[in-house]
Amino acid sequence: MHTMDSLGHAPDGALISPAAARNADAILARLKPHLPESGKVLEIASGSGQHAVHFASALPHIHWQPSDPSADARRSIDLWAKATALPNMGTAINLDVLDEASWPQGPYDAIACINMVHISPWAATEGLMQLAQSRLPLGGLLYLYGPYKEADVPLADFNAAFDASLKARDPSWGLRDRGEVENLARAAGFRLTLRSEMPANNLSLLFRKI
Repeated sequence: MHTMDSLGHAPDGALISPAAARNADAILARLKPHLPESGKVLEIASGSGQHAVHFASALPHIHWQPSDPSADARRSIDLWAKATALPNMGTAINLDVLDEASWPQGPYDAIACINMVHISPWAATEGLMQLAQSRLPLGGLLYLYGPYKEADVPLADFNAAFDASLKARDPSWGLRDRGEVENLARAAGFRLTLRSEMPANNLSLLFRKI
C-alpha cells in the first residue's frame, strides 16, 4: 500500500517532508502528556522518518518503533536513525496495515498514525483499527493526526482544495469524516478521549482501548 506524500531528498540521501518539519513540535506537545513515562510506541506510515527521530529524541524513555510499507521510506527512516544514533529508536519495519502477516507481535503501549488516513484507501483505516485492537492493551493509546471533515464544522477552503487534489491523484484517497472514523474505532473497542484542533486545519484524535 502506497501512503507516502510528495517528499524531496536531503543531501545525505534521506527524504525530507516540509509538513513533518512544520508540525513535529505541535504534535509532540499534544502527544507527550498522554504517553506513559516509559514504554513502546509503534508509528504507522512513518514516511521520511523525521517525526520518528524528533519524537524519539524528545522521549528518551520511550522506545519508538517506526514502520512503513514503502522501501524508499524505510531507507530514509534508517538514514535519519543512523545520523542521530538514538538508542531508543528501532530500525524501520515493513508494516502494511492491509497485510496482517506484516504486523509486529507487540504489545505496544501506544500506536501513532500521522497523515495516513487521508492518503490511503478507507480499507487502510479499517486495517489500522484492527491492528490497534490486537496490539494494544486495555487503556492503550491510539493517536491519529491529520485533516478531517466534521458534520458540525465548516470545511476550510484549503482543506476542501486538498481533498479535491487527493481524489484527483487517487479516487480512494481523501479527507475522512471524523464521525465515521470514530464509529470505526468504537466498533474496534476504542473510545475517543480527546479531539484537539491543531495548526493548519488539522486535528489530533486520541482514542483509548476500553
